[in-house]
Amino acid sequence: MPTQPLAQHCAATILENFCDHQERFQQITRRAPDLFNSRQWAQIRSDTTERLNLYAASVDRVEHDIRRILGERVAKASLWADARADYAARIADRKDRELARTFFNSITRRILGTIGVNRRIEFVQNDSADPPPLSADPVHRTYALADGIAPVIDRLLKDFNELAWNRTDLDHSLPQIAVRIETRLQDTQAAIPTARIEMLNPVFYRGQGAYLIGRILADGQVLPLVMALLHPPDGVVVDAVLTDADAASVVFSYTRSAFKVDVKRPGRLVAFLRSILPAKPEAEFYSAMGFFKHSKTLIYREVIRHTAQCTEERFSIAPGKPGMVMAVFDMAGFGMVAKVIRDRFDNPKKTTAEKVIQQYDFVFGHYRAGRLIEAHAFEGLDFDRCWFSDDLLDHLSTEAGQTVHIEGQRVIIDHAYLERRVTPLDIYLQEAGTEKAAAAVVDFGNAIKDLAFANIFAGDMLLKNFGVTRHGRVVFYDYDEILPLTDCRFRKIPKARSYMEEMAAEPWYTVDENDVFSEEFSHFLGLSAEHRELFLTSHADLLEPAFWTSVQNEIRSGTLRHIRPYPPRYRLTPLQQPLLS
Repeated sequence: MPTQPLAQHCAATILENFCDHQERFQQITRRAPDLFNSRQWAQIRSDTTERLNLYAASVDRVEHDIRRILGERVAKASLWADARADYAARIADRKDRELARTFFNSITRRILGTIGVNRRIEFVQNDSADPPPLSADPVHRTYALADGIAPVIDRLLKDFNELAWNRTDLDHSLPQIAVRIETRLQDTQAAIPTARIEMLNPVFYRGQGAYLIGRILADGQVLPLVMALLHPPDGVVVDAVLTDADAASVVFSYTRSAFKVDVKRPGRLVAFLRSILPAKPEAEFYSAMGFFKHSKTLIYREVIRHTAQCTEERFSIAPGKPGMVMAVFDMAGFGMVAKVIRDRFDNPKKTTAEKVIQQYDFVFGHYRAGRLIEAHAFEGLDFDRCWFSDDLLDHLSTEAGQTVHIEGQRVIIDHAYLERRVTPLDIYLQEAGTEKAAAAVVDFGNAIKDLAFANIFAGDMLLKNFGVTRHGRVVFYDYDEILPLTDCRFRKIPKARSYMEEMAAEPWYTVDENDVFSEEFSHFLGLSAEHRELFLTSHADLLEPAFWTSVQNEIRSGTLRHIRPYPPRYRLTPLQQPLLS
């Protein structure tokens, strides 16, 4: 077959598979309302996992088809350039063309093993840099507040008629919601009669929660409006109302699993979300909707833009105690860190690079409970050497020379994880004021418990393996020893039978794989005496096997806990405490 028809066939095949992937993705997404209304929490988790696995399976399928179609010409650059041009024309009118372009890039990078960026073959421009105006084909509904806040909220909630509302509780909540909004407007000195509310059309579903997302526009100000919904047995209720950017930002955090949201124009939805949360990177909104590959594309484009020209800034060894498995460097001025697997692991680490990758894959597919940082895996990164400090290059060459290669003035990284930068907890406790440090110590225990309820045992619970976000939340980012909580066996240390046993250098009792002695935790956490006392005041139960075995029993019974992405102060006063399990 001549090159041009072959390139067209290649483009058509990729697009056909992309359309198939999108349809499968949306089929799962569109099941969310019925599952939420019928309280099928286990099926919701199952659907989440199924949807996560779709993309890799689709890419595998296309790779097989394209290699069969192109045969010996599979690596011919001019053919791929023609395929790209034909593909661009085919998707020009698609509402999700930014996702279609990312899908094409995924195929080319998989087949060609691209290092850095091939601008002739890949789509590299930022498709969302100049989104169309929101007034065209709006993704939201508008409600003027001239007639009063409470009647508007009543009408607004009724418009979301896909939800099985508990009308009694809703009538109880309406005045509280109205007061929250009125107080927020008064705090900003905005005129209520001229204000309006704009609510996104789709409901955002995640786990056992659902969210109505909107904004309040008043006197030139844009305020977020997030209503968090739960579904106890008697019907859907409004559990919380969030009207400040910090609280709304945590709902869309990079430490949480993706929403299921039925969206045909993701770029329009992202533009709306960025208007209420302008400090949040665009990539995180795509991740929040489940478009992880496009999120990764946006991150990489930002890395390329950031490193296009050398400056006085340099990548440097990340602050904090070095890990035994990862070499970590700080990407200057970029808000992210890069983690590269070391060539060798010192004792007592007993793992392999393959096992570490499996651990990160496990986290990607797991319910993250707001406590596990999203790690984006990258292959074939290519940087100008000028971005690396001499100390960092020496460190990477020594510790990760099998993965990091210096080729003239280029630094090639075969495989790395990019994560949002947080402050290591051990450093935070040294530098933060008394009140903030105390709050972090308590939240440290909360994080361990939230992970447990999500069927996660952190393994290494040292302070250096946890971090603190800009919102003051404690999160976990060291995944090499993470495992399902239900795989652990929590034991009490048996009493020594003699003084000699008690004083022996080695344990007098057997320790099998995955055995955990929780009473030892307090000796290894690394807290100061003051912080240790505070930790035990709030979380002494973490030292008892009974806590851990009770959580295991809960998980094995099929009970799934809902972990709210907001503090208690944002909750409304319910008629009765929601029972969610």
